[in-house]
Amino acid sequence: MAAVKSESPQADTLAAIIIRHPLWEDALALLMGTAMVALGIAFYAHAGLLTGGTVGLAFLLKYLLGWSFGWSFFLINLPFYGLAIWRMGWKFTLRTVCAVGLVSLLAELTPQWVAFAQLNVLYAALFGGFAMGLGLLMLFRHRASLGGVNILALYLQERYGLRAGKVQMGIDAAIVLAAVFSVPLDKVALSVLGALALNMVLAINHRAGRYMGVS
Repeated sequence: MAAVKSESPQADTLAAIIIRHPLWEDALALLMGTAMVALGIAFYAHAGLLTGGTVGLAFLLKYLLGWSFGWSFFLINLPFYGLAIWRMGWKFTLRTVCAVGLVSLLAELTPQWVAFAQLNVLYAALFGGFAMGLGLLMLFRHRASLGGVNILALYLQERYGLRAGKVQMGIDAAIVLAAVFSVPLDKVALSVLGALALNMVLAINHRAGRYMGVS
């Protein structure tokens, strides 16, 4: 019987380069990604900065009320898991729960392992943002996230037609504005710079068709 030829050479090429990650690679990426995020959080906490999303909310609770960042971050994310199951499926949700748990734990442990004798605030804003961006990139490429606001934004887009990007931008802006009551204005401005650094890492590296690995 003659072999069936593909009608699309491009489809054959894409099929050839798509690589499925084995479980051990997903687990290692989960550990490395959350460790990078926790390092960026340590930079921000030491410098008195914050960022957007549920990480930013946890920082606000830490600065305003003195709550533990790790516990705050873990608890804030709990209401979003139902949305994650419905919107993204069980596999994504389980990986996200693991990622949130690891970041919560490592955010508490990293300051015990790494001490800063001197840390320039501008450096902390930029390279803390880069570290968190790289960590998120690893998680995204292995079908995980840090939950929270991005899942809510996707839900509101599907349910009410609100654009997810604008929703997330609005929530992040509200978090930064709320920070004015607990963080000096110069550090709020540097926090915005750090958020730009984080999103630049994702914008440059996380594009459709640029990375073909799946989990």
